[in-house]
Formats: sequence, C-alpha cells, structure tokens
Amino acid sequence: MKKLCWSKLNNVNNLKKTLVLMLLFSMNYLQAQRIDLEKVSVAAIQEKTHPTDSSAAAAILYKKARTYFIYEDKRGFSVRHEYTYRIKIYKKEGLSWANFKVPYYVAYENLPDEAVKFSNGTTYNLENGAIVKTKLNSEGNFKKNVNEYWNEASITMPNVKVGSIIEFQYTLSSDNIVKFPVFDFQYDIPVNSAVYSTEVPEYFSYNSVLKGFFKVKSESKIDKGYQNFTNEYNQTVNLSFQQINTLYTAENVPALRDEDYVDNIDNYKSAVVHELEKTRFPEVPEKIFAKSWLDVTRSIYKFDDFGKELNLKGYFETDLKMIVQDDASETDKINAVFKFVQQKMNWNGTYGYGTDKGVKKAYQEGSGNIADINFILISMLNYSGLNANPVLVSTVDHGIPVFPNRTVFNYVIAAVDIQGKRVLLDASNKFTAPNILRFSALNWMGRLVRSDGSSDEINLIPSVPSKETNNIMASIDASGKITAKMRVQTSDYLALQFRQKYGNVNQESYLEKLEQDLKDSRIEGYTVENKLTDLSKPIVETFTLASENLVEVSAGRMEFDPLLFFTMTKNPFQQENRILPVYFGYPKHYKYNISFDIPEGYAIESLPKSITLATPENIEVFSYKVMSQDNKIQLVATLENNGTLLAADFYEALKAFYLKVIEKQSEKIILKKI
Repeated sequence: MKKLCWSKLNNVNNLKKTLVLMLLFSMNYLQAQRIDLEKVSVAAIQEKTHPTDSSAAAAILYKKARTYFIYEDKRGFSVRHEYTYRIKIYKKEGLSWANFKVPYYVAYENLPDEAVKFSNGTTYNLENGAIVKTKLNSEGNFKKNVNEYWNEASITMPNVKVGSIIEFQYTLSSDNIVKFPVFDFQYDIPVNSAVYSTEVPEYFSYNSVLKGFFKVKSESKIDKGYQNFTNEYNQTVNLSFQQINTLYTAENVPALRDEDYVDNIDNYKSAVVHELEKTRFPEVPEKIFAKSWLDVTRSIYKFDDFGKELNLKGYFETDLKMIVQDDASETDKINAVFKFVQQKMNWNGTYGYGTDKGVKKAYQEGSGNIADINFILISMLNYSGLNANPVLVSTVDHGIPVFPNRTVFNYVIAAVDIQGKRVLLDASNKFTAPNILRFSALNWMGRLVRSDGSSDEINLIPSVPSKETNNIMASIDASGKITAKMRVQTSDYLALQFRQKYGNVNQESYLEKLEQDLKDSRIEGYTVENKLTDLSKPIVETFTLASENLVEVSAGRMEFDPLLFFTMTKNPFQQENRILPVYFGYPKHYKYNISFDIPEGYAIESLPKSITLATPENIEVFSYKVMSQDNKIQLVATLENNGTLLAADFYEALKAFYLKVIEKQSEKIILKKI
C-alpha cells in the first residue's frame, strides 16, 4: 500500500520570513529538566532481588528521555529523541535485556530516513569487591533491514551476567514531527524511575494522551527557548521564542505481566502518545494536522487499493447472475453472496484494509488478503442492490486506536444495512457466518466508512450470548453404571470455536478426545449436524454414552456429581490481586438439562438444594434446581456470563462467585439401598 506522507512542514522561504519576527522575542532559553544520575554503586550490583518484586528477572533502574526540536536553514525543523537506560539483571531470564533493539522508519516520500545512534554503552560488574566497567564497542552495534518500511538498530551489551548493571544511550533523529515515538513507562519488568521531558516551540501544538492504569504525573509550563543556526550567508542567527516544557514522571512502576482473560496487554500499558494538532507560524496561515474521522475516511478512499478497488464490478457479473435470483429477498441475497465468496476465496494469511493483488486478480486466482476478499464481497452485495460498506478494524493484537488515523487499522470487514438492522460479514474465514466474525476482529470498536467521507463507529463486541445447551437422559443400573442419550447444541461464537478447533479434524480423533473429556466414557452412535454445512445454524451433536466411573458405590449407597462430567472443580480466577481488566470476548450461556432414572431397589437419601447465585449487576449468574419424582431426578442448571470487559476491581466478586459455584456443584446426590 502506498504510504501516507505529509508535505514538508516548513517551506524554507516562509520560515526565513518568520525568523525576523522570532528574533523579536527577548526571552532566554531554559533547558528541559535534566536528571543527575547517581553513579553505579557496589550495593546496587550486589542486590540479588528487586526490593518490591522478588520474581523480577530484571528491572529498569531508570529510563529518561528528552524530545526537543532542531532548526536548520535549508532543512527546517526536525526533532531529536534522546534516551538513557540503566537496567539491573537479577536472573538468567533477564539476560535478554542486554540485546536492545530500536526500529526506525525509512519509507517517507518527502522526508529523509530516520536515524538511530547508540552511545555510552557500559556494563558494570563486581570483581574482587571492585566495580569493573566494560565499554560497548562497534562490534556490539548492528543495523538491519526489517522490511521496505522499517530498519532496526540494535546493540548487544558486552560481558553481561546475572548481577550486572547495564547502561546505554541512543538518539533517534527524525524529520517526522507529526508523531513522536510512544514513550512507555511500563514493561514486563519493574521500572524504578521513568522521566520524559518534551520541549515544544510555540509554533507547534500537540495532542498528548496518557494511557494505561498506572498513574503518571505530568506538569507543563511555558519557558524560554532558543535556537542557533547558520543561514545561507554563513552567518550565525540567534533565535529565541516561547516553548512549552512538559515533564512526565513515574516512580516504582510495577511489571505489567500477562494474566488470564486479557485481550491485548499493550492496551493497558502506561505510556504517553503525541500527535501534532496544528502549526502556527507568524505570518503563515495556521495549518491543521490532527485528523478527524472525516479526514481519515476521505483520504482512505483516495487510495487506489481502496476506493478504486471497491468500485470495480465487471469481473464477477456472470457468476453473480447465477447465484442471486432477481426476486430473492434481501436476506437470501446476503446469504447467497456471502457463502459464494467464502467458499470461492482463500485467505493468504495477510491482514490489511487495502488490497494486495487487487480484487480482479484475487477473484481469478481464488485467493487474496483480507481486503481483497471482503472488497469482493462488498462489491457483489452492492451490485445485488444492497447497501454495503467497508468497516475498518484494528485486530486484538494490533491494539486500540488512540487518535483518528488510517494507520491505526489493519483489517476490514463488510457491513450491510437491511430492514433497519446492520449485518457484519467477514468472508475471509471458512467458519464464520453473518454477524459472526473472526475472534481477532472482536476488538471494541470499528469504523464504518462511506465514499462521501461520512463514517459511523461500530460496536464489534457481540451483544447476543452464544449458547451451549446439554440435554442428557441417563439411567443408573444396580452396579452404578450410567448409560445416557446426549444432545449438545452450540450456537454463534461457541459454534465458531468448535468449528475452528475441530472442523478439519477427522471424527475418530475427535471422538477419542470427547471420550476423555467425558471422563473416559464410551461413545456410540455419534452424529453431528451443521458442522460444516449451514454455518448460520447451531451445531447439534447426538450420541449415546456409557460410563462406569461416574458413580461411587459402597455399603449400599451410591454417590455422584449431579452435573456428572460438567462439574467445575477449579476456580478460573485464582490470583490474589488483579491489575488488568477481565476480558471474556463475548457473552456465553451454558445450560444443562439432566435427568436420572434411579436403579430399582434404591431411594433418594439426599439431594443438593436449589439455589441461584449472582454477582453485582448479574454479570455472572448461576441457577441450580434439583427436583425428584418417583424414581426420577431432574436437574436444570445454567451458568450465564453476561460481561465482555470488566474492570479489575470486579475481580474479587468474580472470584467469590465461582468459589460458591464450585462449592454448590461439589454437593453429591446420594442414593441408598432399600
């Protein structure tokens, strides 16, 4: 895809015109706050574990950075980002921090490539009670090409071992003043201190956003700044002006470690993001750089691999006439076109919201990237008389958009408006259905875009619960053997999960695993409906099973779990403390209808009492009803998960809820011989 670039911010002639005005400022320059770093001490090298996190393999003792502007007569303004790191290695697993990488961009159309330079690399070790320094030399510096857009500079620090402290600096020089590199305050190891200062001349206005859960302090003030540069006559010009100095500080930042039930951990990392809003030079019209969604939509449609490709039609007309009848309903048209494209096209594994091969070539070859496939779908739907538009998506592993910008997206799906409702479609996956998307696309919000520049925010999180219903009719004989007829119905995203996991697995292998999951039961007469046929319908499995290890028989009594092999025995929420939100992806409802025929000669001694448990706001609900009549026991249990993304402070309620659910499910049905 052709990369979006901006024209040179500062027309040299206009800037020369403003220099005279700049010189009228009489303010003196005040450098951004600098931190005097303490020398590495013997005690620091001897430290065996991190003071507040004994599990840490390493720690960033400090990270400091400074962003400031440079002016050159012919080049205009550019920006420097200077970084200093000091890192302590506590364990063998922390040695990877001795290899440090910095990506930099090299695909600007009208700007020079970025550049990275490392300096002052030193490894500190303790030998015979004295600190020994090992300097980084040129042999530890590396640069490589990653792809057509990015290069990578890296260092390998020398003589690093468990206990070492390493320190290094690097500078990233860039003419890209539209975006600063994201400054991270948080990593998967603790950060003792992080300080970031920005010095922005008054001619630039930036939007800055602090993200993450750990609180970062920020303080801004107007100070004096200056620049010295050599003009075209080889004269030194002294330039003074106002600038906004901002200092961001964070102390004792805990490690951000992955937890269960998390979508993308980087969404919750504490960091600061900067994007240029506007420039305002004297005697030069104000220029707006911050994008609105209208700007983003219009710019995207101008790209040949987006708007132009969506407008192509002739390549599919013959096929479309064969699959869509003129008198077909709108729903039938959607289903017919979607199924055709889904079966014809094969995803090549590449994301993107711009086409790779182009829709015509992709259609002919039967394969393409995400945009190739879903643009074909959108075009065929529109040609059939429907109203279909692309929806831009950032996948779960790509993160959440912070500012309106086309680069925040890496995926595209289709949306069709029909009878006041909106249907979302993704034909790149062989197992999806209308309104059932790939799991990686369920990332909070998408952006529906139209050719006129208008757009809508689209909620990608499913609101309808996916369901699994288990019906079991079981009988117990005098020896405790259970035989049962079982029917399992699975819908929506639970069905998608099943299809993706077992869709291409042969039945024999699947049944072996199913028997294990059902506590080594023996399965016969297995049939399945809608596994790979009508993907919009629930999967229905039916079979008979027999098991001799579900009922405990002793001294004229029988004991067994009412939920049999569905009994929950382990709390899924076991952490003492939760830092991140709890992510479920989509709501789920499980239902269990189980009936037991009591063996002749036995009577009920005790049954669990019925109960309903719920968390606040009914995010989780467990209902448990046990009834008996004559020689039958009937159990109806439901477990509802109605949340998708829950705040970390809800974790204790979740943990307590599932503890009670497990306690209730552990209660046995007891039969006695009569």
